[in-house]
Amino acid sequence: MKFKKIMKAIILKGFGGADDLQTIELPVPEIADNEVLVQVKAISINPVDVKTTIGKGMSGRLKDEDPLILGWDISGVVTKKGRAVTEFEVGDAVFGMVNFPGHGKAYAEYVAAPANHLALKPANISHEEAAAATLAALTALQGLTHKANVQRGQKVLVHAAAGGVGNYVVQIAKHLGAYVIGTSSAGNKDFVLSLGADEHVDYKAVRFEEVLHDIDLVFDTIGGDNIDRSLEVTKKGGTVISIPSGIGETVTEKAKAKGVHGYFFLVESNGHDMKQLAQWLEQGVIKSHVSQVFPFDQMAAAHQQIASGKTRGKVVVTV
Repeated sequence: MKFKKIMKAIILKGFGGADDLQTIELPVPEIADNEVLVQVKAISINPVDVKTTIGKGMSGRLKDEDPLILGWDISGVVTKKGRAVTEFEVGDAVFGMVNFPGHGKAYAEYVAAPANHLALKPANISHEEAAAATLAALTALQGLTHKANVQRGQKVLVHAAAGGVGNYVVQIAKHLGAYVIGTSSAGNKDFVLSLGADEHVDYKAVRFEEVLHDIDLVFDTIGGDNIDRSLEVTKKGGTVISIPSGIGETVTEKAKAKGVHGYFFLVESNGHDMKQLAQWLEQGVIKSHVSQVFPFDQMAAAHQQIASGKTRGKVVVTV
């Protein structure tokens, strides 16, 4: 009699927050022809994970999943590959954002991942650094290149520049030749400038719209009235990209009236983009800044750290 291999996984039992995360044992997933089985070494935690636990984020898409396993960002080792997979071999270290926006099932010891959502992990970075450079770094890359097509010499304003997405936006925008202005608290000024920002604005000391103007691209990860204020500093023909809250119809109308492009933007799994990130990580063009690492059995604590809104860079969980 053949027994199914068992793994530990963290499931979400309800939408009451981190307290509804529960560790259980499940069968190791089967893989499709286009997938690889990844033994997970590190998982990156994002605000969308935390929002989903309280019935926001991706909860609408995932509420009928049973069991519901959160998470999308992984780095690990291929232990099995599907018949149609040609780019990876068993034993390869890989990383990527899996099945976003969908059911990623990353909070587990093993993940069945579509091969075209992954890239080879550069040998010069750790699994923790690789896991960090997935959803957040992909959001930065896709926003700057697919949506905004940032050009050399353009002025890019990055809100929450010390945060998970913001720190990658600063690095990638700088690499693409932009003049980068980052907002953060005074305590994160040195960090933001160390990422390559040309200028720093302390959002607590001044209102950015009173000191900035003629911005080509605003990359906003905060939402709310920040979007309206961002429109004030954006030049005609410029772009405002919003990650968290979406751009409401009224803001879209305001943007249009000013001749500004307004986008709500949701990142998508993309192996081609992951390969670009892998190349930049290998070359040292971008670096992952992991501020805290939690063990798998302290997932709730990792969520609480993200929920604090005070995280510099990324939070990672090791498996």
